[in-house]
This record gives sequence, structure tokens and C-alpha cells, in this order.
Amino acid sequence: MAAILSAVLRYFSSKSNIAMIHLRRGRFVLLCFALAAAIASSAHRVASGGQIPSPEKANPVRIPRFAHPPKIDGRLDDEVWKEAATFKDFQQIRPSDAAPSSKPTVVYMGYDAHNLYIAFHAVDDPQQVRATIARRDAIFDDDIVGVYLDTFNDRRRAYMIFFNPFGVQADGMFTEGRGEDFSVDIVMESKGTLTDDGYVVEVALPFKSLRYEAGRGKAWGIHLFRKIKHFNDEIDSWMPIPRGASGLLNFAGQITGLEGIASEKNLELISGVTISETGRRALSLPSTSDPGRLVNGPLKFAPELNVKLGLASNLTVDLALNPDFAQIEADQPVITANQRFPIFFEEKRPFFLEGIDIFQTPLQAVNTRAIVDPDVAVKFTGKRGRNVFGLLAAADSAPGNYSEEERNDPTLLPQIQKFIGKKALVGVARLRRDVGRENSLGLIATTYNFVERHNHVGGFDGRFRLNRQTTFDFQLLGTRSRRFFFDPDQGKNAFRTGNGFGYYFMLDRPGRHWNWNYYGSGRTHDYRADVGFTRRTDTNLQSFFVRYDSAPRPKAWFVSWHLRQSARAQFDWRGRLQNWSSEPQVKFRLQRQTVIGGGVSLGYERLFEEEFGPKRAPGRAGAFAGVDPERSAYYRAVYGFWETTPSKRYSLSGDIGYSVGEFDYDFGAGPRFPRVSPAALHSPDAPLDPGPGRSLRMESRFIYQPTASLRASLNYERSRLVREDTGRTAFDDNIFSLRIAYQLTRFSFLRARVDYATLNARVRNQFLFGWTPRPGTALYIGYDDDVRYNGFNPFTGKLEPGFQRDRRTFFIKISRLFRRSL
Repeated sequence: MAAILSAVLRYFSSKSNIAMIHLRRGRFVLLCFALAAAIASSAHRVASGGQIPSPEKANPVRIPRFAHPPKIDGRLDDEVWKEAATFKDFQQIRPSDAAPSSKPTVVYMGYDAHNLYIAFHAVDDPQQVRATIARRDAIFDDDIVGVYLDTFNDRRRAYMIFFNPFGVQADGMFTEGRGEDFSVDIVMESKGTLTDDGYVVEVALPFKSLRYEAGRGKAWGIHLFRKIKHFNDEIDSWMPIPRGASGLLNFAGQITGLEGIASEKNLELISGVTISETGRRALSLPSTSDPGRLVNGPLKFAPELNVKLGLASNLTVDLALNPDFAQIEADQPVITANQRFPIFFEEKRPFFLEGIDIFQTPLQAVNTRAIVDPDVAVKFTGKRGRNVFGLLAAADSAPGNYSEEERNDPTLLPQIQKFIGKKALVGVARLRRDVGRENSLGLIATTYNFVERHNHVGGFDGRFRLNRQTTFDFQLLGTRSRRFFFDPDQGKNAFRTGNGFGYYFMLDRPGRHWNWNYYGSGRTHDYRADVGFTRRTDTNLQSFFVRYDSAPRPKAWFVSWHLRQSARAQFDWRGRLQNWSSEPQVKFRLQRQTVIGGGVSLGYERLFEEEFGPKRAPGRAGAFAGVDPERSAYYRAVYGFWETTPSKRYSLSGDIGYSVGEFDYDFGAGPRFPRVSPAALHSPDAPLDPGPGRSLRMESRFIYQPTASLRASLNYERSRLVREDTGRTAFDDNIFSLRIAYQLTRFSFLRARVDYATLNARVRNQFLFGWTPRPGTALYIGYDDDVRYNGFNPFTGKLEPGFQRDRRTFFIKISRLFRRSL
């Protein structure tokens, strides 16, 4: 299949006539549909089966009301647990399929007016149980037990709550079709203990920490899971889930009987303050020869207040006044050399993480990190009946926030004068309606308004289950912007109105052995979504993916394997081919949580100079050097990957890839790696001269955990590209990342991290003490350091030997959660 698809795609890219490209694009789409139909036909004959739930699992389980709450101490010696509903007879869903679990698990459940109580009894050899005193959400290298609670019983969203054997929590939201999000923190109480026959975890989950519907006749969807690390990451489930099933919540069981729950309006206040002192490298004299020195800024006090008002169990208002969104954990360093398009970073700020799943859509119309430094932000989210809705508004001071040096620069001041002190006004509206049992339709609208930059986005999306195995997702967006657009025909920016359009669709069919999907997305040239994230415009992507999974053999040395093939093609809105690729891959799963695999990638990329700058015209040079306004190259790549956890003390993982024909876009990579194209070697100021090169990429990670409290990890990443025409190195970047964490208790820790990137010669350090007894209440004391090692001075551009500090910050952050029922 790989050879056939590669030959077909190579034929598509062999000619440049636009009309022929349109025809070939249609052939590619028809080919993908034909392949999808053929595989769907064969997959239908081997569709996922799985066991039918027993009668006690098929019917809702009634949860009894406790007269007295149990003590949450990790012991099952309270008499009240004898009255609890019990869940047992778990079965494997990985690595085997519907086989009995290797070790028994029993779950107990009851409730009172204020809490849902859950207890897990996991039978095992205590010497084999993997348990660490980990920080919140970092327990997935341990044995774990957990529950999914679909509190609206709509088969679309559910709370995920997991615990390791010591009761350390990991929590988040699961959204059907979009997966897991562990950014949400739920206030609850848990405790776990190791026992002679395994471990026990007890949980008290306050109803006011959840959004839900309860009362007479109401039911919640439920899944109960357990993972056993030393049995090849075995996952056991109370409800049978067929391997290769389409969806998860549609296989959930149900609980009922949650009546007489206290219906209260809840008020949460998180008040806090951040005290910090920052030193920055600054010029001492107004001279280009001044190397600068470290200047300490004044001590800063930044108070904050976050208010959450629960109007009902399914309606919430959040308000943040003068919020401090300083990130306690910085972003992971990434390789940015030779990047044409922006890099996406995950949201980490608590205010925006609350209810973030409501605003997420396939085309990423909302990316809250676009709101950089809000003075005030408000959010209203909830669900009534079949309708899920969210409103978000913020005033962002970041676009008008300029440094003192910038304001005092007489050459820069006239350009920024009209922006200084101005705020961007941001608004988001989201509505989604459940249709039928497992379908949904949604509307979304965003607005971003700043000086000379106005953007409005609106559209709709949906998810439909066509049958037991097949789902279809789509989104359509229209955009209208009043701002500066670069005009390649004129070679300059023009302030004008631009209208854009974006689309997305995916047809997905998993199966017991055969899995496939067909995916497409596109955005026109003037598409802008300033509240969202857009990687590329003026492009259409069509992609097809198929995978075969073998039947697992859990006891064999060779547990399972899978073979996959993906193919994709990308065109602009004039029908010109931009790139195509074909990639077969094989992966093997072995004993001791070991995975190895590899693949090859064949492809083609085509560049047009108007994508990089002005388009050539009589009397005006284009963005590319020479007489050719286009560049193209075929590429070939081979790669491999591995991961293994032979012991609970350490694990190893990594990947490596080598390619021929990968483009150097001729941007240069700073003073250490100036441009190396033929045109640049002739003249450093020459237009861009992209060309193919040979690339090496590799990454490896080692994790060592000698005790239950101490964990260390070392990560190494390298990316190197050498031009084929000149033989010169375009860039070579090495990133070393060391993390050491020591959990003093479940709620207090010491953490150190050191990141070193050779390309920009920067060493970034952070040392942190944290105490986090529950979400919203915390104490952090930290020190951040930003140092150059054998780097180039930011003011003189000269090489400086040794270590030179650019920035350092001391900070203390204190916050306290107050909860009251009104």
C-alpha cells in the first residue's frame, strides 16, 4: 500500500499546470474515499464485538444514602461501607480483550447530602504495587484506580478522577471525540494505604465541586478503571469495552438514587498576592559598545482575587480581578530554528482552565493564551437541559504594554505612541446543543478589538454518530478582519478589510483490527482568528489514515503489533500543490512495558515566494533569490522509536530520525548559525534562497525514581540540518532538560529544573518550594534564573565567554481558597 500511494502522489506532483492540479486533487479525494469504502467494508466484517454486559451491569446501580459519613483514612473498617453499593467482576480491556482481570478489584459507593463516597479495594502483591508520593496529576507511572462520572448522563462529557495507592489525585475532564484534559482541579478528599493484600483508597467527593443533574429518576453515567503496571500496564474496567470501540461514554454503566442532595448556591473566593523582585540586564550608557549590567527592579506586590459563584449545580460565574497569571511552571523549551509557522503552547492558567472544554473546537477558534495579561476577566458557563453554553470577556493590557526603554526610544516612540496604555477587548460566546443520544451541534463567536486590529469570527460545528462504529465531525467558520494585511503583489502592508473562511471534517471508524479515518481542513488567505490559534492560511489539507492491530497475547513475550499507513496532500486555494507525504509505520509491544517501532516517510514540498514576502514584478525583486519564484524538493526519511519500563525505579524512551530533502528556508539561526544558502554566501543581504538539506532529529528521556518521594528525569533533544548545495550547517540545536522533584509530603515539594539550549546558549533554572493542600490554597517560594553560557551579548552582538546573567526573579505566591454555601 505504501508503494502504491507513494507512486500515485508522486504522479500528482509531476506537473504544474493549474487545471491539471485541480483534476489531480479530485483524484486524490476520490482515491481516499475509495480506500475508505473498501476498508470500511472489510472492517464491517470484523467489527468490534466484546462481551454483552451482565444484567447487574446493564441496569442502573442504586447508590444508598449513608446515615453517617465514613472516615477518609484509607481503611475499610467503617461499618457504613457494609451498606454501600458494590462494583466487582472487572475485566481486562488492555492488553487483552474481555479477559478476566489478573487481580480482583472491588469498589464501594454511597452518598449523603453533601458528598459522594467511593472506596477502592485493589487486591495485589504489595511488593509489586507501584506507588510514589507524587504531585497532583503526576501519578500515571504508578498503579492507579479511578472513575469517570458523566454527571449529566449525556454520553458526551465526564469528570475523570484517578488515585494512586497513596491517594494522590489526578483529575480532569473527558470529552467524547476530543479526549482527556487534566488541567481541571477538583476539590475533594482522598487517602490511600498499602495493605497486606494490595491497597485501599477512600474518597469523599463534594457535590458542590461538580456540575450535575440529580434528583428522583436522574441517572449518572459511570466507568470504573484500574491500571496494574507490573502486568504490562494492564487496564481493567468494570463495564466491558470492546477493543477498537468507537467512543467510551456510550459503553458506560449507570448509577441512580442520588436524591435529597443539598441544593445550594456556592461561593468560592481565591484571594492571593505575589511578591516578586526582578533583575534585568540593561544598558548603563546610551552606547552600542556598552555590554550592559544587571539592574534590580523595585519590589512588586500583585494582589489578585478570583470569585466563583455557583448559581446552581449546573451554572457558574467566574470573575478575576487584577489576576496574577504568572506561571509557576514554565513552558518546556522547544526547537524554533527553521520554523515557518507559530508553535502552539498549552494553557496553564487556572482561571482559563475552568470549563475550557466548552470552548474547544477542531479549528481552535479559541486559544486563551491569546489573552496575555488581562486586568479583568469574567466567564459564565453551564448546562441547562440539552444546551451547554459559555461566555467569556476580558480586557487584555498586553498589546499596549511597552517597556520603559521602548517608551524612551525617540526613534520608536512615534510608531508606538498610539498603542501605549491601550487594552484589547476580547469576547467569546459558545453554545452547543445535544441532538439525539450521542450527536451535537454548536455555535461559536469571538471578537478581538485593539487599535488598528479588529477581528470577528463566527461559525458552527457538530459531531454525529453515523452508526455503532463511525463518527463524523465538522466545523465551518467565517472571519472578518479590519487590520493590516501583507500584499505580496504590492510588496507592502495594506490596512483593509479581509474576509476569510475555514473548514474542518473528519470521518472516523475504529475497529477491533482495522481502524481508519479521512480528514480535511482548510483556511483561506484572509482567514484570521485573533482569539484562536492558526498555524497556516491559504491551504487545504486532505489526509487518509488506516491501521491494522493484531490480536494481543498478554502472556507471550511478543504481546502485539500494529501496522499503519497515512497519506496526505496539501493545496492552496488556487489549486497549487504545496506538499504531499506517504508514511508507513510498524510498532511492536513487548513484555516489561516495552514498545519499539519505526517507519519511513516519502514526500514532496513546494514553496512559492509570495508566501515569504513580495512577489517579483518588473522593477521589483521578489522574496526569492535568482530567476525561479518557486522551490520544490522530494524528501525521504526513516525513523525509529522506543520506550521501556523494566523496573519501577527507572524508564527509558526515545526516537531518532534522518531525512534527505528537507527544506532549509534560509532564515538563519542567530549569530551562531548565519544563513548558508548560495545567495547568502555571496551576499549576506541577498533575498531568501531556500534549498533542501539533510536533517537529523533525535530525542531521549531517562526517568529515575529511587524512592517513593524522589524523582529525576533527564531529557535530551537534538535537531540538525545541513544544506545539500553548500554543505554548510544551517543550524544545530541541542536542548538538555533536567528535572528533580522531592515530595516532602503529599502536599509539599521541592523542585529544581535546569534547561540548556546550545543554539541560543541559554541556561534557564528554576528552584521552587510548594505547598498545595488543595486546589486554590497554595504557597510557592521560587527563584528563576536566565543565564547565557558562551553566548552573544544582546546589546553589542559580541561573543561573551563563560556565564552572563540576563534576568533573575525571586517570588513568593500565596493564595487561599474560601468556600461557603449561600
